[in-house]
Amino acid sequence: MTATINTDTVNTSTVNKSTVNKSIVNKGQVFKGSSYRFNSGKNANEQASHRASINTENSNTKVPDYTKLAIQLDAVKTDVKSKIGSEDAAYIRRVILAQRACEWTGRILLMLGFIQPLLWVVGVLSLATAKILDNMEIGHNVMHGQYDWMNDKHINSKAYEWDIACDGSSWNRVHNYEHHTYTNIIGKDRDFGYGLLRLSNDFRWRVKNLWQFITYVMLSVMFQWGVSYHEMAAERVFFGKKKDNRKNQLSHAELKRRFFSKGARQLVKDYVLFPLLAGPFFLYVFTGNLVANLLRNLWTSTIIFCGHFTGDVQTFSAQDCIDETQGQWYYRQGLGSSNIKGGKLFHVLTGHLSFQIEHHLFPDIPARRYKEMAPQVQAIFKEHGMHYNTGGFFKQYASVLKRIVRYSFP
Repeated sequence: MTATINTDTVNTSTVNKSTVNKSIVNKGQVFKGSSYRFNSGKNANEQASHRASINTENSNTKVPDYTKLAIQLDAVKTDVKSKIGSEDAAYIRRVILAQRACEWTGRILLMLGFIQPLLWVVGVLSLATAKILDNMEIGHNVMHGQYDWMNDKHINSKAYEWDIACDGSSWNRVHNYEHHTYTNIIGKDRDFGYGLLRLSNDFRWRVKNLWQFITYVMLSVMFQWGVSYHEMAAERVFFGKKKDNRKNQLSHAELKRRFFSKGARQLVKDYVLFPLLAGPFFLYVFTGNLVANLLRNLWTSTIIFCGHFTGDVQTFSAQDCIDETQGQWYYRQGLGSSNIKGGKLFHVLTGHLSFQIEHHLFPDIPARRYKEMAPQVQAIFKEHGMHYNTGGFFKQYASVLKRIVRYSFP
């Protein structure tokens, strides 16, 4: 494997060596289109063991038995996969039905705002709920392939297109592939800080980091557009020097066409088509759609940040992730994620990304199953001396904000 790190942004002298970079993958697996290889042969294990002894020399981190860890987590996955079936299919169809009911209830109530302003408020909340469900519990999970086994022509990762500005295929390439392959590997996973925020000492401090809290707020407000632009930024389509080692899957012209096409459709739908259909209630619908989109953006960005950027989340270097075994890959996913405690409705509205640890470990398992997997995963982590990062919403979010502020400074 050849791993090249962008030395313009990565501070190689401050990589946190106590974050034992022990990722892994299936035996002999090679990700399509990538030079990132995962081995579990004797030589790979010896190399991994050597790295572990070096990287934990000055750390209290216990080095787990990676082989046993892989066997145990694989068993959890196998057990749950054997249960997947009609209940899961019925569940996602119920959620889709609920999402559509919330959407049309919201759109109708927006037009009735002239009768009673409270109806408009309820309409906004109903429409925002529909957009959140579409984004989180439906779109995100369906596009991860969690329901491909249903062989439904609409509920599958290839056909589904969600109600946000980001083109679904772009998200599949950058998030579904890159982020879930190279989770928290500095120089490989652009989802760590989204190329905008300095969130660890792995990156050099720059003056612009002083106001990165404002950048974070702006990113949250415009989150669907940030997600949409993510691949364009990675490919340096408009700004920056193109990376020599990055292989384009699509031409810049095609990326721009898809970016502007999907974005334009969203703008026309929310701020032209539906408002015009409302006739004299144009402003009620226009402003209602605007606020509903804002609420969706703030909610999704907050949940995603709580799953990825709490204070205890660890980062990893590309060099230390060469020749990962399955157990090491599980290790990296576990220590690079955070969970959020909450009730059933809360978990549904987060797309069950409140179980981000389980999602990173098992991204193609229907997310509704994460709750039953979590206690088993937590017990396995405890056995191997691994930190299972979970906490209440306010605790986790405060940790995120503290991290953003902390790394605003040198």
